[in-house]
Amino acid sequence: MSITNKLEQIKQLIPKQVKLVAVSKTKPQEDILTLYEYGHKVFGENKVQELKEKYENLPKDIEWHHIGHLQTNKVKYIAPFVSLIHAVDSFKLLKVINKEAQKNNRKINVLLQMHIAQEETKFGLSCKQIHEILQNPELGKLENIQITGLMGMATNTDDKEQIRKEFRYLKSCFDEIKQKYFATNDTFRELSMGMSGDFQIAIEEG
Repeated sequence: MSITNKLEQIKQLIPKQVKLVAVSKTKPQEDILTLYEYGHKVFGENKVQELKEKYENLPKDIEWHHIGHLQTNKVKYIAPFVSLIHAVDSFKLLKVINKEAQKNNRKINVLLQMHIAQEETKFGLSCKQIHEILQNPELGKLENIQITGLMGMATNTDDKEQIRKEFRYLKSCFDEIKQKYFATNDTFRELSMGMSGDFQIAIEEG
């Protein structure tokens, strides 16, 4: 099946308000161009070098998302152009993104990564740690970042109920945070969850 057919097939399953990020890591630039020419413009990459090269070689109206763990020393390479950073897992990283955004005279949108999976992973914050970041008096000084939502990855398992439970927990934390800190702020609206195998469950859980 061609990638445009596959895209069409997935789009049939996705409600209008859901944004589809085509994860293009390791894929050739020709594939990205094929989808771009077909009308899809949102792509996700997890390797900074690869993302930078693709940005330089491909049309400039592509919306690039950085989706994997991001090291502080790599932020400067994507700060001039990245649309959204999905996996911010520390206040230190927020400060670095703010500093690099400032140098580029931009405001960068970010999501705070929450650890919801049962697997042992180094990355991701608890709901309590997210509250602590949002209550940090220093946050107000970071004028070149915009926290637009949360991100979480479910456990890699065939147990659909467990995946559902994890997404549901992420959504409840999102709602709690929205109400407490962003009740009158429309910019906090993104909930990044669901991959090829579990995106339908993610949609059902909000």
